[in-house]
Amino acid sequence: MKAHLTRRYMFSASHRLHNDSMSAEENQSTYGKCNNPYGHGHNYALEITVSGALDERTGMVCNLVDLDSFVDREILQRFDIQNLNMLPEFTSQVPTTENLSACIYEIVQRGFDHAHLEKVRLEETMMNSFEYAGSEEVRK
Repeated sequence: MKAHLTRRYMFSASHRLHNDSMSAEENQSTYGKCNNPYGHGHNYALEITVSGALDERTGMVCNLVDLDSFVDREILQRFDIQNLNMLPEFTSQVPTTENLSACIYEIVQRGFDHAHLEKVRLEETMMNSFEYAGSEEVRK
């Protein structure tokens, strides 16, 4: 039997949406107020969904202690209270929440082997959330 587990985490980070290869006018028309030179911040709600067979002994998809420990060490400590533009992950790409979702997915995909990673969902505001479930090539 396959089951899914979704765990929610919170962190805060700031960013400026700006692409150096675009003109100031293009950046402004593309990113609007999110192109503010001083940046802006969000209180992100991160959901990580994993799946797998239920362990006969524990009845769980995975141990929450393992998942929480991994997310704290690899995600929260990396991104919480940070300016995303200053991090190595975003030196060559705009730190949109879409790109942040994909980045978090890749970190979990590479490092958490206690269950199958289904998707990452990142809520940026009450009105905006983004999901990433890997690239098409990975899922085939």
